[in-house]
Amino acid sequence: MAEESPAPEEDDEVAEEGEEGAPAWVMTFADLVTLLMVFFILLFAMGTIEQEKWRQIKASLKSALGAEEIPEAGTREGLDIIKDLEAKLDQDTITAVDEVGAMVAKEVEEIASEVEEFVYKNKLAGQVEVSSDERGAIITISDVVLFPPGRARMTFAGKKTIQQVFDLLQQFNYDVRIEGHTDNSPIHTEQFPSNWELSASRAADVARMLVEAGFPPDKLSVVGFAEFRPKVPNTSAKNRSINRRIEIVYQRGSIRSKMVDVLRRR
Repeated sequence: MAEESPAPEEDDEVAEEGEEGAPAWVMTFADLVTLLMVFFILLFAMGTIEQEKWRQIKASLKSALGAEEIPEAGTREGLDIIKDLEAKLDQDTITAVDEVGAMVAKEVEEIASEVEEFVYKNKLAGQVEVSSDERGAIITISDVVLFPPGRARMTFAGKKTIQQVFDLLQQFNYDVRIEGHTDNSPIHTEQFPSNWELSASRAADVARMLVEAGFPPDKLSVVGFAEFRPKVPNTSAKNRSINRRIEIVYQRGSIRSKMVDVLRRR
């Protein structure tokens, strides 16, 4: 009679089924944790202030605030004091800009007022006008007073007018730009191939007269705009005569620079 042999296959199968590894989601979770750790390390590295830079900041803060003790980098007190300083600097900048703007506007108004009074006293109404825009304070002189038609050499009456204007200009220590303007009537001569040359030459002649009278040449600039900056449409003889002009501009940029210098010396 043959002996019955045990059936190990079932036990082996059970054992093999029981030897399963860790679940698959554990690997995904481990990867996520690793990525989070790397992310926080990067945040810490980016948020760390170098000690040398912090020492420089501390020195600047001590000088600006007159404080002997400045909180350490990265502390709540250190961050708060930097925020307070930034806010103060921003407010000071805004205040300074507003103050300078107000001073410039007031000075432009005063220049215009002085010119109006000058025109009235010297009986130059109709020849010399004053206005203001984004460029600054503008003294406008009709070219009918200054130049013969198609010419860039001043008349005797024009020279007399410029001499009077010079007495006005030297009252204000700002840069002046002299702008030449024509109407849209074309010109084609050997000396003036177009209105560009004519307008620039007329402005240059006014500048030359002012320098000869004693105006500082380093405070003068000259530009010709030809017919491309008309005050009124070139639709009639009267309008064209209005557009033919010389404009002497006290530039806002120069006035602003002077105002800033005044504030810095306070």
